[in-house]
Amino acid sequence: MEPARHRGRLNPAYRTAAAMVLPFVKATTRQEWSGWENLPPEGGFVAAPNHISYFDPFSVSHFLYASGCEPYFLGKEEVFRIPVFGRLLLASGQVPVYRKTGRAADAYRAAVEGVEQGKCIVVFPEGTLTRDPDLWPMVGKTGAARIALQTRRPVVPLAHWGAQEVIPTYGKGIHLVPRHTMRVTAGPAVDLSDLYDRPIDSATLKVATERIMVEITDLLEGIRGGHAPAIRHDPRQAGEPDIGNFKKGKR
Repeated sequence: MEPARHRGRLNPAYRTAAAMVLPFVKATTRQEWSGWENLPPEGGFVAAPNHISYFDPFSVSHFLYASGCEPYFLGKEEVFRIPVFGRLLLASGQVPVYRKTGRAADAYRAAVEGVEQGKCIVVFPEGTLTRDPDLWPMVGKTGAARIALQTRRPVVPLAHWGAQEVIPTYGKGIHLVPRHTMRVTAGPAVDLSDLYDRPIDSATLKVATERIMVEITDLLEGIRGGHAPAIRHDPRQAGEPDIGNFKKGKR
């Protein structure tokens, strides 16, 4: 596939981070990619992938960067505390999310600004690693939909599979041998245009979020095989915490 487009100049911190991460991912994984033609040819957009492993950002960023759409992630602020690398991520323009704090809205504002500036902003709609026992997408949170509706820019569903072989979901250790295949695909932008003139309230966000999750799930069925459950896993109904490793409390 030819790159969908090329972005503008990257700051030195972004180039340094890319020089550290991309050779590692290329050397340790194989790729099966499709869907670059669905990435918007110009302007900012939201990329919305499923979330199955702490290796997801590596797999997803490789796919998007190679397409010409340099990604900017919304990520939990704990990652930005990692010595040296965390500061590099922050300087490169990645966006920390301070969950359950008064600063949570800062990430939303930064994401909206990024999309309006023409960036590819990556938001995992589930907000945390899936708790579905078979790793299907669970009930989504409203962040990706809210950003897309606020900016009226496309939200592109992504599905990927294979990252959980490198770092198991809620597991420990990193497994690089043998090399695992990262299957990643992008679908057409989710049509939210009929919601643009509605208030961005809980009802509108619920509709928009479910549309996004349906498209992600359909894409995932295509690359991993099988069928997702008819009823999406809901952590709240299951009595699980919104964030963090929910398995710790079960030990």
